[in-house]
Amino acid sequence: MTPDFHVIFGTGPVGCWTARALRGRGQQVRAVNRSGARPDLMPADVEIVKADASDPVQAREAAKGAGVVYQALNPPYHLWDELFPGLQTSVLGAAMAGNARYVSIENLYMYDSSKPINEDSPIAPVSKKGALRQKMAEEVMALHSRGEVRAVALRSSDYYGPGVVGSTLGEMVFGNLVAGKKAQVIGSAGMPHSFSYIEDVGHAAAVLGTNDTATGRVWITPHAPAKTQGEMVDEACRVLGTEPQVSVVSPFMMRLAGLFRPDARASVEMMYEFTAPFVVDSTRMEREFNLAATPVRSGIERTVAWYRERQSRR
Repeated sequence: MTPDFHVIFGTGPVGCWTARALRGRGQQVRAVNRSGARPDLMPADVEIVKADASDPVQAREAAKGAGVVYQALNPPYHLWDELFPGLQTSVLGAAMAGNARYVSIENLYMYDSSKPINEDSPIAPVSKKGALRQKMAEEVMALHSRGEVRAVALRSSDYYGPGVVGSTLGEMVFGNLVAGKKAQVIGSAGMPHSFSYIEDVGHAAAVLGTNDTATGRVWITPHAPAKTQGEMVDEACRVLGTEPQVSVVSPFMMRLAGLFRPDARASVEMMYEFTAPFVVDSTRMEREFNLAATPVRSGIERTVAWYRERQSRR
């Protein structure tokens, strides 16, 4: 085991930005995915290893020598029940086999969101996905409590930023606006919602992976003050120099789409996040590690720049 050798399972936006943050700290990084391909946002000096993380043997081999293991995998929404628990078990096993610290990248689905969410908020999931996330999170911390793994959890709200395509503030918002189309938001354009800028998530994960005092606890990524989806679209349009244009996908419309698309069908139960306030209080991590969330204007400027560059390559 090498303390400054970090292995990240998953090369989506979280994996890429975690790798970038770790390289910025001078850490050695290996990233693991099923294809062996290097995403555009992955630093060129990060080793890419091809492995099926659901296979415990392959996962252990991919994590060999790691001082810190990051679980940044996220199966398709409609396959969570089928794939997610097994992926976590396999990656946990890899960390345990090498006595590596385990950084669990999680979300906020398990919390009661009737009040601003912080690390001490009641665990009260109202969706199947929230219940699954609760069960998986409890498994991680139970293993930590028994001394079988040194674990820490990082939780964030919905992502946006460079590389984020599949999120609520992804292709259907920024991709559409950059292409001169209407942004499509779900649930409501008028409810306050805390969004997590993807670079902040990667930076927070790197902080937890390189700080011994963080272990054994849950932390919430620094989030900028909540804004409505309509306000986020307005800000993006100001950056683009265009008039705001937005359409709202209602829960009923999402249910209709779910008749034909499994991803839409799997999203219906999460619509509550966007039809009522969903606000995050991330002051604990900001205070403990002297961190600050990226301001919304700056985050949107970088996001728009990435989408413009992406469009120009097509």
